[in-house]
Amino acid sequence: MNINNKTFGLNAIGLAVALAISGVTANVTAAEVDAEVKAEVDSNEDIETIAVVGSRAAPRSIGDSPVPIDVIGAEEIKKSGNSDMLEILKGTVPSLNVHSNPISDAASLVRPANLRGLPADSTLILVNGKRRHRSSVIAFLGGGINDGAHGPDISVIPSAALKQVEVLRDGAAAQYGSDAIAGVINFVLKTDAEGGSIEAKAGEYYEGDGTTTEINGNVGMPLTKDGFVNLSFQYKNSDPTSRSVQRPDAAAFGEAGLAVDNPAQVWGSPEVKDDISLFANLGLDLDDKSEAYLFGNYSERDVKGGFYYRNPHTRPGVYSNDDGATLLVGDLTPGPVGQVNEGLGMGDGISCPTINITSANVTTQQDYIDGVQNNPNCFAFNEVDGLAAGFTPNFGGNIVDTSLVAGTKGEFEIEWLEGVLYDFSGSYGQNESSYKIYNTVNASLGADSPRDFNPGGYTQTEWNFNVDLVKYMDWGMADDVSFAGGLEWHDETFKVTAGDEASFKVGPLTSQGFGIGSNGFPGFQPSAAGEYSRRNSAVYIDASLPFTEAFLAEIAVRYENYDTFGSTMNYKIAANYHILDELSVRGSFNTGFRAPTVGQANVSNVQTNLSDGVLVDSALLPPTNPISVQLGGTELSPEESQSFTLGTVYSQGDFFMTVDYYNIQVEDRISQSDKISLTDADKAALKAAGVPNVDGLSQVSFFTNDFDTTTQGVDVVANYTSELFAGDASFSLAYNWNETEVDKFSDITGDFKVQRLENDLPKHRATFTWGQGWDNVGLFTRVNYFGEYQGVHVDYDATVVTGSAAVTVDMELSYFINDSFTIAVGAQNLLDQQAEELDFNKNTGIPNNNWGGQYYETSPFGFNGGYYYVKGTYNF
Repeated sequence: MNINNKTFGLNAIGLAVALAISGVTANVTAAEVDAEVKAEVDSNEDIETIAVVGSRAAPRSIGDSPVPIDVIGAEEIKKSGNSDMLEILKGTVPSLNVHSNPISDAASLVRPANLRGLPADSTLILVNGKRRHRSSVIAFLGGGINDGAHGPDISVIPSAALKQVEVLRDGAAAQYGSDAIAGVINFVLKTDAEGGSIEAKAGEYYEGDGTTTEINGNVGMPLTKDGFVNLSFQYKNSDPTSRSVQRPDAAAFGEAGLAVDNPAQVWGSPEVKDDISLFANLGLDLDDKSEAYLFGNYSERDVKGGFYYRNPHTRPGVYSNDDGATLLVGDLTPGPVGQVNEGLGMGDGISCPTINITSANVTTQQDYIDGVQNNPNCFAFNEVDGLAAGFTPNFGGNIVDTSLVAGTKGEFEIEWLEGVLYDFSGSYGQNESSYKIYNTVNASLGADSPRDFNPGGYTQTEWNFNVDLVKYMDWGMADDVSFAGGLEWHDETFKVTAGDEASFKVGPLTSQGFGIGSNGFPGFQPSAAGEYSRRNSAVYIDASLPFTEAFLAEIAVRYENYDTFGSTMNYKIAANYHILDELSVRGSFNTGFRAPTVGQANVSNVQTNLSDGVLVDSALLPPTNPISVQLGGTELSPEESQSFTLGTVYSQGDFFMTVDYYNIQVEDRISQSDKISLTDADKAALKAAGVPNVDGLSQVSFFTNDFDTTTQGVDVVANYTSELFAGDASFSLAYNWNETEVDKFSDITGDFKVQRLENDLPKHRATFTWGQGWDNVGLFTRVNYFGEYQGVHVDYDATVVTGSAAVTVDMELSYFINDSFTIAVGAQNLLDQQAEELDFNKNTGIPNNNWGGQYYETSPFGFNGGYYYVKGTYNF
């Protein structure tokens, strides 16, 4: 450890982690990394024998790496100006895309990210080289590419806790198992045993909303003389944003005398309150050849966002069931004497008049006044206080994330195991989401309905136990050959918690056509609650073979067995060959897989979505549910992939450049099916099979292995450092071309989803970064280029346009008052580049802002516009 300069130096280990996940191409320069490697090795001769993540080989220089990885240092993370880890990564790694999700159920609570054009759960997330547990949130409305994605919640990781982030841009299922099809992101926690920092930051968007305040800090302390305790925290609050215009239908109701909010429906970022995250990282040298480690987190936040506006003339199940031709009226005519039905009568549904909606405000019609408003035996939601002008639910939840990882690593001192390095670890992770929906109704309960509900929640729990072993052997090659092997045991549980009774109750007006459950997000019924578990175990071997000074090869094989669908075996081959001292070529071939998650296999939910421009309720059912099976659903199986990369590395003095081509083929991809309408024949067959509540369903979707894709692209990364303007300058250019083609699909997936998979993300992205430093002043500038993309609004194919290419600029200016105090001002999207604006569809001439949006939500740089901030930092 650094404190006593012992064999297991923590800085050296961090560096090894940075370099050894099969290689590095970086947002730091080759000269910087090579110098750091040399310094660490010079101060610690035994660094090359330490077991590290990835290839388990010794740290190597960037030019020797077989495959690419971006290394994002703590300083660059600080200068990004954003508190959201996803936005930090998006601004640095061009092949990573993150969308804002203004109205998208749970995807608004935990935003998914896409590496190399693949869904969020195709990228494996590690912390200190250990697998991170998934979020409990499944992206039911994930915007095409992420429909049904079930990945970890990256946003809980505070930037203050990080030493660096490594983004491996290559498949790694043979090393880590499921999910590493697109790549791996490893978050490396700080290991300082002294010093620290505290930072306060405040900012808002140019529009004057989205105000964010944040306090974060980090402190390192010794743990006896041979260890460290590094603690970090982050606390922030973010106000919501609105990039909305008034919906035409809501505006018409306002003109007709109804009190309608303006805007009635908000498109924007959600409100985030009391977002707190605590991380701890501990290490202790047990002796000269072993150490113990412990790290974990507790994080919690409350999120609240908008939903669709419920039109008081047309909303099915609440106001009308024939698209606004007639008003939905409940018959409350008293039934037999003494019969009680929770305050409502036992009407037969035919004793109340038919109210034809013939005006801009049905509440002003005389037949409504006489037949409903002044008739105690007839009921419509238009007469309830606050609901005459319709209503807009707000959806949110409380997210709690916890984890704990403990282990020990070192070198065996048993004679027959001499020279074998070990790493034994166990981990526990849990993410719990408790949902809430406000300002809505359970229409089947009539006037007795509450307005706020707790629909229940999900909990994802995971246990991991790992044994990793490494042995270095002299085979007469250019360097020692490393052999690694290991075992892994993983247990995953997905729990569904039932909502409060009112959120799912079948009320007395159900038979008259009123909707069941909290409108917009019905609660989970007790029959749907439960725990679903799966276990899997794996064994792997890994070898690094330095045949010559110029040629390095790496091989990995992994066998994994699941107690649900069986076993899979995957392998990886990677190599690097130096043609010249300055020039090398590298490549890899991988097979991989992604296992369906327990949540994807068992979850059920009711979503409100637009179908041909009309709000409808759609049920997401398990793929083995009788309704799903009738429509083509089958039990889920793993995705299978094959990928290869081919690249070159050039280094000359202070200039460093890599170019890598990749090709990823995925078969039997897992995603949510298209929304399939139920016919009368479907419903009749399901009723005959004894399936309950069939009449309340209009559309159904389910998870399915239905399509194959090929994703290919090119990554270019270049770095250069020099002295400029009497100071030190560093330049970085990163470019990505990415293209996905759907090779095979059926009607279960549908043409529109294929269109979204292929065209939503820009095919071209680039960033150019210039860092300039003087004695007391620092300037950081990043220029981001986003190519053309498919603009989609409300997940509706009539709204599709081609969004224009755009350039945004981020900048931060820092002033170092002294060694302890720094102040900075900065801006993201400095020039306030706007997203593609909703007006009329360029292809059809149909208005796209009927639903109140101002910009297309698929904008790759968001829709909120420019954001400015100020921050102060104290280092101690």
